[in-house]
Amino acid sequence: MVTFLAGGTGTPKLLAGAGDVFAPERTTVVGNTGDDVELGGHLVCPDLDTVLFLDGGELDRETWWGIAGDSAATHDELHRLASAADLPTGPQYLPEGEQTAGRDIARWRRFSGVAEFMHIGDRDRAVHVTRTSLLDAGHSLTEVTRRLADAFGLDRELLPMSDDPVATLVHTPQGPMHFQEWWVGRNGAPIVDDVEFRGGDDAGATDAVLDALEEPVVVGPSNPVTSLGPMLAVDGIEAALSETPVVAVSPFVEREVFSGPAADLMAGVGRDPSTAGVAEAYPFADAFVLDSDDGTDLDRPVVRTDTTMDDEADSARVARAVADALAEVA
Repeated sequence: MVTFLAGGTGTPKLLAGAGDVFAPERTTVVGNTGDDVELGGHLVCPDLDTVLFLDGGELDRETWWGIAGDSAATHDELHRLASAADLPTGPQYLPEGEQTAGRDIARWRRFSGVAEFMHIGDRDRAVHVTRTSLLDAGHSLTEVTRRLADAFGLDRELLPMSDDPVATLVHTPQGPMHFQEWWVGRNGAPIVDDVEFRGGDDAGATDAVLDALEEPVVVGPSNPVTSLGPMLAVDGIEAALSETPVVAVSPFVEREVFSGPAADLMAGVGRDPSTAGVAEAYPFADAFVLDSDDGTDLDRPVVRTDTTMDDEADSARVARAVADALAEVA
């Protein structure tokens, strides 16, 4: 058995070709939920959904977001209505009082659905409607995720990092904004002053997550700040990682990041944007998988390979390196 911690696109890309190395029926994926937002009243869980659609054979692998070939009639109509009615566009938070109204949620992740700032396909939206309705009926996010995983025919077990809400907020000179506003709505343009995981102090790991973390753990090449940071903010997770074998794949080649905003975010929270900075952020990691061109000298075992992942053959190569690293420390 092995457990992957997943967020963004890095770890899903690794999972895409890992099936022959780590049997899906013996693999658990714990997904980041700090990126979750309520958009037009529906809870969107981007990192859970990427794994859900990947393992269900539905993921759009061009964008690594949403369902391949999905229509967008509702999304397009929302924008037509906003234009025709002269309504505002772009990220629009619901009023402050509504950020904590209704079901128990973390503050500052509730957005208006008027001219929604995130592209949501029609089949994708059906997942969010179903998820939100089941939560409103009293089911936990863990239970709801299991139901959705069954609907998509997953062999891997998929778990949210917590049933308690955590909201990743990026602090900028323009004020704090949810990660999705900063990255999707504003293209990561504002300078990062700090990152906060609001609700993290009150969130706890579920029994299912703690059981999964008793197995060897793989931290894929996800963003250390906004994909792994929310998990580490949840009570019980970092302590559990310190007690089990952990292998991490660096999202950097020395100081060059493969993709996404990891470098800006790491610099914003005062960490060196590099493989060395990732190692410092992961004191619980017992070994690392680094790119063959990454000469970073670490104080832990290192397995090197080409960590570029453009297709499943690439992902399988990196997965074999991960297995080799686990064999050294497990």
